[in-house]
Amino acid sequence: MLPRMIKLERLRGDHAPALLAFERENRAYFARSVPDRGDAYFAEFASRHRALLAEQDSGLCHFHVVVDEHGGLVGRVNLVDVDDVAGVAELGYRIAERAAGRGVATAAVRAVCDLAATSYRTTLDNPASRAVLERTGFTAVEEITLDGRPGVRYRLVVPRSS
Repeated sequence: MLPRMIKLERLRGDHAPALLAFERENRAYFARSVPDRGDAYFAEFASRHRALLAEQDSGLCHFHVVVDEHGGLVGRVNLVDVDDVAGVAELGYRIAERAAGRGVATAAVRAVCDLAATSYRTTLDNPASRAVLERTGFTAVEEITLDGRPGVRYRLVVPRSS
């Protein structure tokens, strides 16, 4: 369950302006611990957003935004490469600097974990992200390289409901 003043919404077309603003406002903050998205990401944002919605419609991915009590976007949590047969997906998330350290990431990840069995990667130099994963039941399964940086892949198996 999310903190009372935070809610998770499935990504929609009308989220595009707020999502772009969120990514721009937090770009330097995110780049301190994960690879930067690069200038092309921002220049091609509208077409990329449409492509994400098409992917979501296909069932291969599930994209979410985290919204605060004022309707401001403070995060995103995504399940990608969903494999319903194997019961696995990859999880990615970003929480705004202004919302960091308040339990938002932990709550949002827990909420999304009810959707699928999930795999996740993070860089080794991102202890806050690793702590969120470990608090929500993920376990480290292998060391990897993530865009040239040492990282670790985490996995969480979520029991399927019958």
